[in-house]
Amino acid sequence: MNAALIEYRASCHCGALEARYRTAVPVAGWSVRACQCAFCRAHGALTTSDPAGTLTFAAREIGLVHRYKFGSRTTEFLLCHECGVYVGARLEASRGQFGVLNTRALRPIPAGLPEPALMHYGDEPAGLREERRKERWTPLAMPSL
Repeated sequence: MNAALIEYRASCHCGALEARYRTAVPVAGWSVRACQCAFCRAHGALTTSDPAGTLTFAAREIGLVHRYKFGSRTTEFLLCHECGVYVGARLEASRGQFGVLNTRALRPIPAGLPEPALMHYGDEPAGLREERRKERWTPLAMPSL
């Protein structure tokens, strides 16, 4: 029997960009990661995902979403055009769309988040990176950015 999904809400500072993260994993069991790339370090990002959960990104106005691509250019990092907060990232793949959530955008940030694991993906080949994301990231629910 599957446990019920619990919904967590996230948003940028001004509320123009939002996310809904649904997972059955208790907060203490979340996989929290601190990617060591220049982008994630600059934003202080601590990300999480659940392959058995769902994630939805939405915007008050589509023009307020900045979709930033860098490195392999396979993933869109979603930032608010107004306040600059990085809320999450999305990947469009042949077998669906997947995302990761910046836990620092959660409102409120849940108590008991695990210490982040430092992650180094710089030497990972692009093909393996996409496969890892498809296996570990959260499927995007539709409709989603």
